[in-house]
Amino acid sequence: MPKQLRTAWIVEDLPQARAWVADALTAAFPGIEIHTADCLAVAMRRLDVAPDIALIDLGLPDGSGIQLIEALQQRHPDTLCIVSTVFDDDAHLFPALRAGAQGYVLKDQSAETLVDILRGILNGQPPLSPSIARRLLKHFQPPTPVIDLEHALLTPRETDVLRLIAKGFTVAQVAQTLVLSHHTTAGYVKDIYRKLCISSRAEATLEATRRGLVDSRAR
Repeated sequence: MPKQLRTAWIVEDLPQARAWVADALTAAFPGIEIHTADCLAVAMRRLDVAPDIALIDLGLPDGSGIQLIEALQQRHPDTLCIVSTVFDDDAHLFPALRAGAQGYVLKDQSAETLVDILRGILNGQPPLSPSIARRLLKHFQPPTPVIDLEHALLTPRETDVLRLIAKGFTVAQVAQTLVLSHHTTAGYVKDIYRKLCISSRAEATLEATRRGLVDSRAR
């Protein structure tokens, strides 16, 4: 990423949107030289000259801005490509990032927010609209386990096993108390853990307490 941004491209077919981006660039980087293009073809003809930063709309009248991002990254990998768009869905976001976009800003935010996002570039901050940053974080977080309530219902025997496990009984002690084989008891414990989406005795104890099977004050 360039330490100082001197030249910029704005590839956008809507005059009002071009002006919005240009004003933000000028406010964020005083003195920056701005060149504009209203379609993909015009921008592609200028690929011999590398801008420091390019703000690119995805929905251009003669093609997708992703084509330009790919071309810029192939010929000028140091150019900072930022998508400027109304599309905030995964179907547009992730193909743009895979093409080489290093930022993604939405047109529905205020001019002040865009200026702040652009200024953050020089401090090493990724140029992302807040909602896009949250979407990316959510995408890479592990899914939250969902308990199927139907399958979370324990049988009477499983409930007995859970109650004893929560009281500190070992599997062998549970088997002896309920007059079951060790193998059968271990199977009950495995089924209980699977149904409740738990993986430890401590979690089993908490679940038993929540279900009123044991008195938390007695533990």
